[in-house]
Amino acid sequence: MEFTLYILECFDGTFYIGHTDNLNQRLAQHDQGNGCVYTSTRRPLKVLHPEGFETRYEALTMERKLKGWSRAKKLAYMAGDWKAVGTLAKGKHRHQRLQ
Repeated sequence: MEFTLYILECFDGTFYIGHTDNLNQRLAQHDQGNGCVYTSTRRPLKVLHPEGFETRYEALTMERKLKGWSRAKKLAYMAGDWKAVGTLAKGKHRHQRLQ
């Protein structure tokens, strides 16, 4: 069974990150306002990034990582720009990047 990590863009421009074993069903729940409290008041939603993982553990681990990242770093991740992800991982301030 494949598990999907997904990133949604909400109507207000914010991102919602989740994972599921049935993406179509989960997206339908979000669209109906039953997916979660956060997205229920921020519809319509747009799927920006679905990504498959072999196990729920892998999908959940990546979900938790992404939830701690900045918006810029999430955008770089979705674009596959690993150089930018690496740069952004080092912090916003010059003294953080020099360590």
